[in-house]
Amino acid sequence: MSSNFKPAPVSHAEAARTGNFYRLAIVGAGTLKGKEVADVLNDRNFPSIEIKLLDDDEALGKLETVGDEVTFIQNVRTEQFQNIDFTFFAADRESTRNNWNTARNAGSTIVDLSFALEDEPGAVIRSPWIERQLGQPLIPELQPGPAIVAHPAAVVLALFLLRLQKAGRVERAVATVFEPASEHGQKGMDELHEQTVNLLSFQQMPKNIFGVQVAFNMVARYGDHSVPALATVQSRVLKHYQRIVGQHASTPSLLLVQAPIFHGHAFAIHVELAEVADLESISRALAGEHVNLTHGAEDAPTNVNAAGQNDIQVSIAADASQPNGFWLWAASDNLRIAAANAVECAEAMAASRPRGKIQ
Repeated sequence: MSSNFKPAPVSHAEAARTGNFYRLAIVGAGTLKGKEVADVLNDRNFPSIEIKLLDDDEALGKLETVGDEVTFIQNVRTEQFQNIDFTFFAADRESTRNNWNTARNAGSTIVDLSFALEDEPGAVIRSPWIERQLGQPLIPELQPGPAIVAHPAAVVLALFLLRLQKAGRVERAVATVFEPASEHGQKGMDELHEQTVNLLSFQQMPKNIFGVQVAFNMVARYGDHSVPALATVQSRVLKHYQRIVGQHASTPSLLLVQAPIFHGHAFAIHVELAEVADLESISRALAGEHVNLTHGAEDAPTNVNAAGQNDIQVSIAADASQPNGFWLWAASDNLRIAAANAVECAEAMAASRPRGKIQ
């Protein structure tokens, strides 16, 4: 099948013709991921007639904007899942484990951004971006298992290595991924900020999240009591990469490093091809949906430039010591990529859910 295969998103026009509108819930609506999911739902014009914003006690009563409407974040209760078609779990792993069965038993389709359900029976790790790249057909399921949104770093690596094969066989790929504090949610962002301020004022630094100093520092290991450990995250990136790519591309060697940045992944990727190639052929291979090739210094990839963008920013440089080697320097908005893939999972599964009709 052609790699141009693209499941058509569910639009308001289509929903109006069929009478199908959907009721949604976001568990963890006050989190960074939850807010991003709400923004992407609005940007993609998802045909919903109700979006319930749910979270724990800390976020209760907060006002959030969904599209043009302002609504309150409500408590997570059993009755909140009645007649909900899709539930996005964007809170921590414990919250997902405590509530996902309640949502499923109420008839909701589960989209998990917390990774809590990745080992549950029937769960599928998914990235619609990669499914389109591979030309994988959508197989409707009346009762799909939880859709686990692939780690955003795994999505970026998969998209690059799949496309690079158009320029030649990839002999070897080595990637260093620079992890932002926002992968630990607002608490991770706050701790990096507090460490920075306290370090400059010669005060003791908080280490509840990372267990080590990450301000003005880069580490390849967290403190012993930090959860999840950086090695666990690195293993998850590789596992998710292998699940979404399968046998279609080789697995890169990977090193995950915690960087002193608040938001956005950065990538240093070295690729060695089986034969000599040039920058033009590499650029042609990488070009396409979700990838923005940059050339000048002003638009060079940075996590700042990538913030709020759907596209991955990438620049290419030849390896001076190897004629068939290339360096990719890339940056992407980790929260945006996760949320976009989550919403597209729901769009793809909506075809098998003729529910939520307006009377």
